[in-house]
Amino acid sequence: MFTVRCILGTSAKHLASLPAWRQQIKLQNSFCTLGIMPTSSPCRMSTSPHPVAAVCQLTVTPNKEANFSACKQLVDEAKERGASMVFLPENFDYIGSSREETLSLSESLTGDTISRYSQLARKLEVWLSLGGFHERGHDWESDRRIYNSHIIINDKGDIVSVYRKSHLFDVELPEKGISLKESGFTIPGPSLVSPVQTPIGKVGQGICYDLRFPELSLALQRHGTEILTYPSAFTVATGAAHWEVLLRARAIENQCFVIAAAQVGQHTEKRSSYGHTLVVDPWGEVLGDCGGEKPGMVLVEIDLEKVSSTRRNMPVQQHRRDTGFYKSLEKT
Repeated sequence: MFTVRCILGTSAKHLASLPAWRQQIKLQNSFCTLGIMPTSSPCRMSTSPHPVAAVCQLTVTPNKEANFSACKQLVDEAKERGASMVFLPENFDYIGSSREETLSLSESLTGDTISRYSQLARKLEVWLSLGGFHERGHDWESDRRIYNSHIIINDKGDIVSVYRKSHLFDVELPEKGISLKESGFTIPGPSLVSPVQTPIGKVGQGICYDLRFPELSLALQRHGTEILTYPSAFTVATGAAHWEVLLRARAIENQCFVIAAAQVGQHTEKRSSYGHTLVVDPWGEVLGDCGGEKPGMVLVEIDLEKVSSTRRNMPVQQHRRDTGFYKSLEKT
């Protein structure tokens, strides 16, 4: 059993547009409550025996102070409602209006932004997944290039993992008005990082465009991942076409939870994001969706027995052939 709560002001028009299988939604006191375990109030703290993850949706701008304030409010709210770990999306710190602004606002891991989040985690005794931080590269003074870094901070305020995005979004889709070249100012990460043991389970880190590369998720799954996470800022066009189906595919093929915090709405004159922060279970069922209109948050109880039972009942990984089999076509 699980409880999912999506905390945002969702319009009735948006609810009516959702697929029939998501019509388990009741508006109460401007909150929307999703899930199959009834609750007496959407405002109460979870009393579940399972740990709770809070997965956030943001509309950031170049204003770093305003962005931090919005994130802090969501983290505070998540802790109040019993969350053990809070997930923030890619570019939680800011989205710049130009290449120059993006670079000028960047910081190191020891800068003010990460220090503030470390203090917040320590104060609230909550784990944080900071899904895509503009981290100045090791040769910043000479080349002015950055990493897109996914940082996990524990409840003592310590950085326990840093994954630097390895697949960069260099895409030209003129018919959809998309032209982005992340590699123009971002350094690809050198490697994957081991899954992190957290209060909600073993978390494997990706970022946004990494979602399109199943090799990454399979590698993390082989090393014990129970929860894949893809903090993102998907474009509206690619999100509408591919976001949900890719997230569900990664959950199904790896038989794990997938958590995807997302950016939503208009960030700058030239940049907007698709939204639809999602949580997917190991069977591929969507447990929570924040919609595509407003900032908000979903709270989900993570029952790891669902990972175990799914893998036990359908032992896909045991049925996988050795690597030589999959490379056999290369010999022909």
